[in-house]
Amino acid sequence: MHVAPQITGSAVVGPDETLHVVVPSRALAAAVEAVSPRVRAHRLDPGDVPAGEAAQAQVWVPRGGGGADLGLAAALPRLRLVQLLSAGAEKFAGRLPEGVVLCNARGAHTPSTAEWVVAAVLAAQRGLPYFVREQDAGRWSPAAFASLAGSRVLVVGAGDIGRAVGRMLAGFDVELTCVARTARDGVHGTDELPRLLPQADVVVVIVPVTPETTGLVDAGFLAAMADGALLVNAARGVVVDTDALLAELRSGRLRAALDVTEPEPLPEGHPLWSAPGLLLTPHVAGNVPETNERAAAAVVDQLTRVLAGEPLVNVVGAY
Repeated sequence: MHVAPQITGSAVVGPDETLHVVVPSRALAAAVEAVSPRVRAHRLDPGDVPAGEAAQAQVWVPRGGGGADLGLAAALPRLRLVQLLSAGAEKFAGRLPEGVVLCNARGAHTPSTAEWVVAAVLAAQRGLPYFVREQDAGRWSPAAFASLAGSRVLVVGAGDIGRAVGRMLAGFDVELTCVARTARDGVHGTDELPRLLPQADVVVVIVPVTPETTGLVDAGFLAAMADGALLVNAARGVVVDTDALLAELRSGRLRAALDVTEPEPLPEGHPLWSAPGLLLTPHVAGNVPETNERAAAAVVDQLTRVLAGEPLVNVVGAY
C-alpha cells in the first residue's frame, strides 16, 4: 500500500457520466441521491450480487468497517472508489483490486470515541464498576479509589481521536503526554515509550492498525507500566497481546478498560469476561446516533468532490 498524495474525482467518474454508488441502507441511498441528479444509489444487503446498473457502480460504501463482504469489490468491474463509514481501514487496505482508491470517514467517530475514553478512564479510576456490582447485590460498600485529577496520562496515538482525547482530558487537570510513530512539536516518538510508560498512571492506546502497531502492547510494554496503572484500549483488539494482558490483570498489578478485544466478538467463556480489574464494553465507543449522521455527511462530501473533479479527502491508499 502507498498513500496517494492527491487523487481527484476525475479518477472516479467522467464529467458527464452518471455516478453509480452501492450503499448499505435506504437512508444513505436517499442522502447520496440528494447530492445530484447525476447520482444513482443502489442498496445491497449482505450476500446480494450486483446486477444491472448496480454492477456498473464506480463507488462502493461498505456496511461498517468490517471486510466480510470484501468479495463485492470483485463483482464491480468499474469500481474506482471505496468510501468507508469507519475510520479503521485495516480490513480493506491492500486487499482491493488494482485502480481502486480507499478512503475512510476520518472524524466521524472522533467525538464519541474520545468521549468513551474519558468515560472509561473516569469509571475505572473512581471504581464505578465496583459500586455497580455492589448496588446489584444490595450492599452499601463505601470505598476510596484513585482520582483522575492530577494524574499522569499517556496517550499513544496522536491522530484525530488521540488529539480529541487530549483536549477532553485537559479539563481534568491531568499531566498529559502524547506519543506518535515519529516525534514532533509536543509529541514524543514511540521509541521513547520505555522511558514514558513507567511514569504514567493511565495509558490510552488509540493507534491505527498497521504491521508496526499490531501486538504493540505486548508483555514488554505492559511490564514497563507502573504498578496499579490503567490501560485503556479504544483502537483495535490486535494492538494488545491478550494473553500478556490477562497475566497482568490476574496478578492484580495492572487494570484495564477495553472497548475492543482479540478475538472479537468475545466468545462465551473467554477468560477476559471474568478477568479482575477489567472494564469491558463490546466495541461501542463510536456507537452513538450522531456518528451515523457524521459518517453519511462524510460520504456526501466525498461524492460532491467526485462530481466536481476536486481532490478526494481522507485517502488511505490507492491500489
